[in-house]
Parts: sequence; structure tokens; C-alpha cells
Amino acid sequence: MRGTVIKSTGSYYDVRLDDGQVVADCRIKGKMRIDDIKSTNPVAVGDFVNIEIESNEGVIDEVLPRKNYVVRRSSNLSKQTHILAANVDQAVLVVTINFPVTTPTFIDRFLASAEAFGVPVVMVFNKVDRYDAQLREELQAFEQIYKDMGYDVIEISAKHDKGLEQVKERLKDKVSVIAGHSGVGKSTLINKIEPGLDLRTDDISETNNSGKHTTTHAEMHPFSFGGYIIDTPGIRGFGITGIERNEVAHYFRDIFKVSDDCQYNNCSHRHEPGCAVKLAVEEGRLAYSRYQSYINIVDSSTSKYR
Repeated sequence: MRGTVIKSTGSYYDVRLDDGQVVADCRIKGKMRIDDIKSTNPVAVGDFVNIEIESNEGVIDEVLPRKNYVVRRSSNLSKQTHILAANVDQAVLVVTINFPVTTPTFIDRFLASAEAFGVPVVMVFNKVDRYDAQLREELQAFEQIYKDMGYDVIEISAKHDKGLEQVKERLKDKVSVIAGHSGVGKSTLINKIEPGLDLRTDDISETNNSGKHTTTHAEMHPFSFGGYIIDTPGIRGFGITGIERNEVAHYFRDIFKVSDDCQYNNCSHRHEPGCAVKLAVEEGRLAYSRYQSYINIVDSSTSKYR
């Protein structure tokens, strides 16, 4: 029987069959754990799978080919990967420049990985109601960097219903995965768009201005207006995997565009003469934060592992 994984707790999976029936608490065959030891989760939410029933229990015996997926390295010291979601139409990256802070490095790592694995991204900047004049100015300058690259950017206040209709339009009739740091308001946003889901939310920690994990596992939820959202636990760091060091620039839209004018085809944009990328940074045509993110990934050991 063929179906779609709609919930993963790490050990058991709920699968929605093609006829709409849900088989809860499926397990995977032992050999699949052996065949995919590089991944912490050989089966991810959004995967198309085949299952069989053994002793009144669902057993996943095959994961069908994925059209795409959102993946990160489990940790900087690990060689394992973690797939956040598979077979999605888009990723919704929820960002807050304060309360808590989402760093440019985190954003750029996520975007580069999504670009590499064929996942379009909608960038949602939340909690704009909490920003004073200075933060608003910083926000607009930051947003412009990504708008200039062609990313879909939306400002919202999930708490005060600002911009929610724009987000809803992007989500309608699509399979989307929502991601971001803990505390940026992912579950609050989903609850506002689809109140019946009543996902658990919590305030951010006042002591360190970071989020508390309220979503503990990945799960796909249907929208009454069409489409599905895959809610994921908050991510503290996003390690790059599956991208070779000399390919990193290909997945930075702005750097890749400028690099056509570099003197050398294999320019690393570090020390070579005639580097158009470094010149663009010096002249302010390329954001320094983006260049720093690129260097950070290239220098990171995570970019060595494929």
C-alpha cells in the first residue's frame, strides 16, 4: 500500500494512505536503518512510502524516490544528516531580527541548502510590531538584500494578524515546510492561519532571548483552504551538507551572478586577482553579510562532507 508520511516521532510514523486512511505508529524495517546510516531519519515527513501490515502493525518497507528535500547536518561534529521534510513545493523560513535574533549566517545557510536541493523559499519576517524605528530601518535594509536576489519576502505580525493573508495566499494548495529558530513564532503563525489546529506555543526565554522548543516532532497538517504545512521543531543551527566546497558559490544567487566577471573561472573569491565578487563587496554592490556567510560555509568542515 502506498502512502505519505505525515508524522514522525523518530521511532514511529503515521502514514496517510492514498485512499485517505491513516495508519498510525508504523515502524520501519530494520534493514532500512542499516542501508541509510548517514541519516538520523531514513524516513521523513513528506516521504512517499510503501507499507505492509504485519500482525496488525504498519511496516514501512520502501521509501520511494524524493523529488526534493530540506536537509541539514545534525551537528557540526556529526557526519549524519537530518532531513526536515521531503517532497515539498516550498519552504517557509520564519525570521526575526530580534526577539530572538536570527543571524544572517543561519539564513544564508538555509537558503543555500534549499537552492542546492531544489526547494523554493518564502521568507517571512515576523514580530514587526515589536520593532522600534531603528530596528525597522535595519529590517528594511536586511529585507532588501533578499528582495534584490528575487526571494519572496513578507513582513508579518502573527500576534496582530498583519500580513497573514499574504502568507495564506502563498500556502494555498501547496505542500510547505515551515522552519526557523525556536521562538520566532512558527506555531503561532500556523494557528492564526488555521485556528483549528491549536498547535502548542510558548513565550521566548526572557533570560537569554532565545526560544523554547514547543514543537517536538515533525508533522504534516492539512489546511481547510487547500494544501498542507509541515511543522518542524525549532533549529538552533543549520549545518550545510551535500555541497562540495567549490560549489558553494553556485547556491548564493548574488555571488554567482557577479562571479561571471571574475578573471578566473575557478575563482574562490578569497585571494585571486581580478575577483569581481570582492570588488562588488568593496563597492557596496554585494552585501558584506552575504560574503561573510559564503566564507563561513567554505571554511566550515561541514562543506567537506557529501
